[in-house]
Amino acid sequence: MNMPQKNEIIDLKITGITNEGNGVGRYNNIAVFVPFTAVGDVIKCRIVKVRKSFCYGIVSEIVSCSPARQEPDCSVYGKCGGCVFRHFTYEEELRVKEQSVKDSFLRIGGLDIDTEPMLGSEDTERYRNKAQFPVSEIDGRAVCGFYSRRSHRIVECGDCKLQPEIFHKITSFIMEYVRKNNISAYDENSGRGLLRHICLRRAEHTHEISVCLVVTAFDKCDVFMPLAKLLPKSFSDIKSVVLNENPRNTNVIMGNKVKTIFGADGITDILCGKKIRISPLSFYQVNTDQAERLYAIAAEYAGLSGGELLLDMYCGVGTIGISMSDRVKKLIGVEIIPDAVENARRNAAANGIENAEFICADAEKAAAILLERTERPDVIIADPSRKGCSAKTLEYMAAMSPDRIVMISCNPATAARDCAILEKLGYIAQKCRAVDMFPRSSHVECVVLMTKK
Repeated sequence: MNMPQKNEIIDLKITGITNEGNGVGRYNNIAVFVPFTAVGDVIKCRIVKVRKSFCYGIVSEIVSCSPARQEPDCSVYGKCGGCVFRHFTYEEELRVKEQSVKDSFLRIGGLDIDTEPMLGSEDTERYRNKAQFPVSEIDGRAVCGFYSRRSHRIVECGDCKLQPEIFHKITSFIMEYVRKNNISAYDENSGRGLLRHICLRRAEHTHEISVCLVVTAFDKCDVFMPLAKLLPKSFSDIKSVVLNENPRNTNVIMGNKVKTIFGADGITDILCGKKIRISPLSFYQVNTDQAERLYAIAAEYAGLSGGELLLDMYCGVGTIGISMSDRVKKLIGVEIIPDAVENARRNAAANGIENAEFICADAEKAAAILLERTERPDVIIADPSRKGCSAKTLEYMAAMSPDRIVMISCNPATAARDCAILEKLGYIAQKCRAVDMFPRSSHVECVVLMTKK
């Protein structure tokens, strides 16, 4: 095997794209991964890292361009770690993502599943309703932005094209206040500093905005009280300003304690025609329009007729189950975060829903509780985090013997793994559809229907 050497420049044709968005080509039958390339690019590639059986490279020169390539329209593209697909067309992005879902189910799950056409987003810009901006000090100046790729180095990005324009105005206002009042930015190495993150949420349909400042200690936060009064005067859509305390030296953004310093403890949006209350610690899909389309696919797969018991696992603030509550006899939602469960209960009440119950527990424990109660759901909808379901949770789900299981996942790899386990437990993966919830990023959502054998 003639392995290229570090800093060697090689000729390379890009023939594929990985799930992370890296182009891949072969040199002497050795895989070489190169970011910011497109299938069909012919490049001169500088090798930057050599492993036992593959290499990483960067583009030294583009010899000829792929037909799918286009000029990136962001000044910090390639520096910020958010977008990975701005250098080629949206049509090509959808093709790549759909193929990644198919490949994950085939290679990881061993499932040759019927994949329906990818559902693209009508908007590829300004679609996010949530952003989390890390705060740090660079050259003696407090700044916020986004992490660069595979690092915690902050890149100031100005007005990000994925966020509402008002987010940049709000963060600029906050950072000007921070610098004027000499508020210390958090330093990951020393664990010192007060302000860690600025987290913003905007309800797509009501336009209400919440501001959450993640700090290391509540008892040092009197300095933020004037800011809490200034923000809603300058931005009338701000309905909530809260502090979140996270004293731990960790990569986890939010701590468990929240203190409201202006307005309400959350904001309200409209999703699938239902009022949804969202608190700072609650999960809520970042692309509202695509979430509605995603839930419509999930409802179609669920095949609800009005007489079913629906179990909504990992329910968050209850959005999925509540959107389907008028099509079932009873809804049971399960969520581990207490604030989210309280939101779910309030959301059900606000929408006049009387056939819903919400359990605060992790998915594994809740599944065991329902088995003890001899609850037999007709349909289970599971929407876990990127790490997927635990093996025990999947066993409990199968033991409850629902007619259908609808898996929703933002990680096709873990979805494929979980569906393969469910196949061993008596279920068949019938069909799958990918939904682009996160245009221009490498992430993709998918919905899978599984039925009893």
